[in-house]
Amino acid sequence: MARKAAAAMDGKSSELARAVAEAEAREERLRRELEAALARVAVAEEAEERLCVQLGELEAEAMEQALEYQQHVRALSERLAFMDGVLRSSGALQSGVVAGGMH
Repeated sequence: MARKAAAAMDGKSSELARAVAEAEAREERLRRELEAALARVAVAEEAEERLCVQLGELEAEAMEQALEYQQHVRALSERLAFMDGVLRSSGALQSGVVAGGMH
């Protein structure tokens, strides 16, 4: 009877040892998966930072281009107004309109 009890204990002991080994293996696999996920998060965060910097640079460049365009349009409008004034003061605009058949 003692042998049966010892054999049962050995069976339970090896069953427990197998369960512990499986749990350790599972824990190690999960640890590796967690480390890989953390590495991917770090890469994604770095990429996000680079994209934010690039977006800021593009926004600044777009604003600069918009201001330059606005200044160019303003300069053209002033030039057009000046030329209109010159033509009106010289009478060329009126005679040109009349000569062109427009009244």
